[in-house]
Amino acid sequence: MQPQNHLLSAIGTTIFTVMSALATEHGAINLGQGFPDYDGPEDVVKAAADALLDGRNQYPPMTGLPELRAAVASHAKRFYGIEADPNGEVIVTSGATEAITACLMAVLNPGDECVLIEPLYDTYLPVVKLLGAIPKLVRLNPPDWALPRAELAAAFGPKTKAILFNTPMNPCGKVFTREELEFIAGLVAKHDCYAICDEVYEHLVFDGMPHIPLMTLPGMRERCMRIGSAGKTFSLTGWKVGYITCDRSLAANVAKAHQNLTFTTAPNLQRGVAVGLMKDDSYFQGLSTSLQAKRDRLGAGLKKLGFGVLDSKGSYFITTDFRPLGFNGDDVAFCRTLTTEAKVTAIPVTAFYADRADSGDEGPDAPSHYARFAFCKADHLLDEALERMRVWLEARGQLTAAVGRG
Repeated sequence: MQPQNHLLSAIGTTIFTVMSALATEHGAINLGQGFPDYDGPEDVVKAAADALLDGRNQYPPMTGLPELRAAVASHAKRFYGIEADPNGEVIVTSGATEAITACLMAVLNPGDECVLIEPLYDTYLPVVKLLGAIPKLVRLNPPDWALPRAELAAAFGPKTKAILFNTPMNPCGKVFTREELEFIAGLVAKHDCYAICDEVYEHLVFDGMPHIPLMTLPGMRERCMRIGSAGKTFSLTGWKVGYITCDRSLAANVAKAHQNLTFTTAPNLQRGVAVGLMKDDSYFQGLSTSLQAKRDRLGAGLKKLGFGVLDSKGSYFITTDFRPLGFNGDDVAFCRTLTTEAKVTAIPVTAFYADRADSGDEGPDAPSHYARFAFCKADHLLDEALERMRVWLEARGQLTAAVGRG
């Protein structure tokens, strides 16, 4: 038979699927995949449930229900001062992953270059390649995840069409500062390109840090496509409702891409999200406060066990260095062993880096001694996970040694 698409055929099963299956097989507490184990706001869920029974279950408008587009625009103005026309500058998508793909499709041609910042969400690189564009990878390194300005500037060139980046950042919890964003904005303007801004964790920011959309910086409004996620903002990840805010000069192509991907999104879920986006400021403040407490709970427990715990300023995740535990092996081996023996699942951070041979980059291999834990879980589950790891480390004779080194 004729060969199938070689790019898709070369992609292995996602690490999230592999580790979640392993967690199920061994009865492990799954702190690998980033979804809450609790439901979202009752009024949002009820609005979606009621909407199923109101007789409006046929195709909604392709770019989204008017009430949701208006809510997205109102939300952007309320929190960031962004003025957007809901009738021409907002597109609703079936999740943020579709939104990312639609934005890339809207601007990239074969042979164009797209700058990506590692560690990165595992959808970015395959989509860029499937569009025939060339990824230019720039790496942030632990433990501080500082933006390497010289390397970033060197990644831009005459063929650069776009940069795609995530803030707050999965998996490392980095929140880009205004100074870093100003540097990125300068490069975008200098090279006359676009910015695709994955901001799905916009309301999951900690320690008083502000979330600053690149779109709010001078000269960036016409160049940015800003992506939000109802799944992250309302702890309803299975709903898969995303939204894009962009200048009308970009919106037409983004909408055409969306038309050829999913066309539209379930209308009852859109109505529920519209209710959510209009909630009082106290909801959004409470979301970050609640998750910060969970971050602190898990982080303190991991540190007590001897892990090196890196700062997390946003998102659902905390990154740890397991070398102080005395484990001999890379991050994949550690996460598999943790799952099968301690019955707790984490994700190896190398999963968020491109294979250097595959990407054509001759840089060093990704750091292989870090594991990512999700803290968007019930407190009793976080406590149970910590207790399981304590028992495991004690049985291996590593707990005392790890604590002593701490």
